[in-house]
Amino acid sequence: MDSRNGGGPVTTIGKRQSDLKKSFKLAVRSLLTTCPTQEFSKAFPKFSSIEQEHLHQLFIQVITSLHGNIEDEFESLCNETQVGDALDTVEQLVEEQSLDPLSSDRTNVMDAVHNLSAAKKAEIHYLRGLLERVRNEL
Repeated sequence: MDSRNGGGPVTTIGKRQSDLKKSFKLAVRSLLTTCPTQEFSKAFPKFSSIEQEHLHQLFIQVITSLHGNIEDEFESLCNETQVGDALDTVEQLVEEQSLDPLSSDRTNVMDAVHNLSAAKKAEIHYLRGLLERVRNEL
């Protein structure tokens, strides 16, 4: 079941909501990363190697727990503020009004290419005509 709707019927999440969640998780994971044991040990040079290893394991557990807690809190805040519903509404409105600038609608691009090509051909034709007139006058 989708946790967004509090145990109601299963719903799929929209692309914008999915992208938000993926981006958040990626950001959290890149901010809260563990470091190699050697680097970690440099911060505690007066501890024995066994103590350093235990501290490093504890550090990894804390980072792992933080990941889970932060992601859970983010999910909870999204649910409380109904971010998912708002993003779904935005997505629906964008689709209805074709406002998405990143839309994969190739007809607009192809129309622009065609119009630009036609304008360039007309410009070439005009410049050739001017060149021909100048040659005739000389």
